[in-house]
Amino acid sequence: LKESPAEITNILAQLLESAVIKRVPERKFGLLFSGGIDSTVIAYILKKAGHDFTCYTTVVEDQEFKEPDDLSHAKEVAKKLGLSLKIITIRPDEAETLLKRVIPLIEDTNVVKAEVGLTFYAACKAAKEDGCKVIFTGLGSEELFAGYKRHKDSTDINKECISGLLKLYERDLYRDDVITMFHSLEARLPFLDLALAEYSLKIPGELKIKDGVEKHILRLAAKETGLPAELTHRPKKAAQYGSNVSRLIARLTKKAGFKLKSEYLRQFYPAHNLRLGALVSSGKDSIYALYTMMRQNYKIECLITLISQNPDSYMFHTPTVKLVELQAKSMGIPLLTHQTLGEKEDELKDLLLAITEAREKYKIDGIVTGALYSNYQRERIEKICDVLGLKIFSPLWHINQETELREILSDGFEIIFTKIAAEGLDKTWLGVPIKEPQVQKLVELNRRYGLNIAGEGGEYESLVLDAPIFSQKLTVKESAITEENRHTATLTVKKAELVEKKQAEEDKEDEQE
Repeated sequence: LKESPAEITNILAQLLESAVIKRVPERKFGLLFSGGIDSTVIAYILKKAGHDFTCYTTVVEDQEFKEPDDLSHAKEVAKKLGLSLKIITIRPDEAETLLKRVIPLIEDTNVVKAEVGLTFYAACKAAKEDGCKVIFTGLGSEELFAGYKRHKDSTDINKECISGLLKLYERDLYRDDVITMFHSLEARLPFLDLALAEYSLKIPGELKIKDGVEKHILRLAAKETGLPAELTHRPKKAAQYGSNVSRLIARLTKKAGFKLKSEYLRQFYPAHNLRLGALVSSGKDSIYALYTMMRQNYKIECLITLISQNPDSYMFHTPTVKLVELQAKSMGIPLLTHQTLGEKEDELKDLLLAITEAREKYKIDGIVTGALYSNYQRERIEKICDVLGLKIFSPLWHINQETELREILSDGFEIIFTKIAAEGLDKTWLGVPIKEPQVQKLVELNRRYGLNIAGEGGEYESLVLDAPIFSQKLTVKESAITEENRHTATLTVKKAELVEKKQAEEDKEDEQE
């Protein structure tokens, strides 16, 4: 955009007002309300235009929890703006009954979808009982104006915004659509107005996130509409957290004797969410990604592995990729392998063929990738999935590097490094199980040299020897180390096999003795 920040703010304010007002129906309507910037600016525009409507806020009613953030903020904003506010409370003793309705309705036991769905269902139920025919929501704002942590971590904020918008239907819109239809309501989403979205995606990223504050330009535009400045700067709080629904589900999970929320929620909808194929390289990220999706009740129908003849492939992990065959056997999941020369861009044709075969042979609905920060990889996989009509899931996308590595280890994964190529690393790292001392050392190297703790920048390659989803453990029987220089070396696995986990532990004890 050629306009100055002040001009952009003014234009955005006008587009916001237009997007809201043009959607006002002649019938009775309500607004899903949290007191955050998105719902507050919509409420203010509607109020300023003289429209009569009710704001609906869902919270958990429980003396053991502190007052929900959404409740306190919603009350504060409603009082200052003179809004009609209706608080819908969910009691712990009725939550399970509601979940039995919500989860089969949205056909998904994904924890976030279920928790947000519960808050939305309760609000829509109340709106219907009040005679509403339309309900406004602030969905879409996060993607247009960079409201998530992954936007802060991105080197290209608007590209990340577009990527999120492309996944909005799968992640949010379908859930909200079926819930509103169930209650005979029509959802209206001003932030997804075409003119507003087109203009917003052209706004420079530095105006969307400034001094660590997300949605900076939206906050300025809201102030430009006349919204009091003190109401424009509430920090983001996701619905499931601001309402205390997430805490309630955690307590219900523990009370029912489950370790994971996904396990607890699965009892209300035992069918698998979707059938997926997982791109697997034998390393930690790809296998942890498919493990994450399995815990969310997605069915992994097959593994897909590209074996590249180019050791420096831009797309594919190469050091121990052939060991995926043993990992697949241990997981009991079919494996599809395809050869590729590994030539930049041309290797994508081979990936297209592999995913096409997986779609035809295993009837998959989507693809799982272990991408963390590589836009190069994710964008190319997304394009292939778009061509084939498949969904794409990157459950580790922009997760904190240290957090990811620690979670992998705490969840019972055993990994070793098979290649190192970074200042601070040497051949002594190869073949050694990575544990807490090594993680702490990586954290120190990150501070000193900027090393990527997760190895996403090619600092190292990994091999998963064991995981909770492995029936047997992968054991390296014979290997050799090739050292190019002090900080670059590769572990070549010459012989490996699967052994029973009990036997593997006994062998390990014998070695220590």
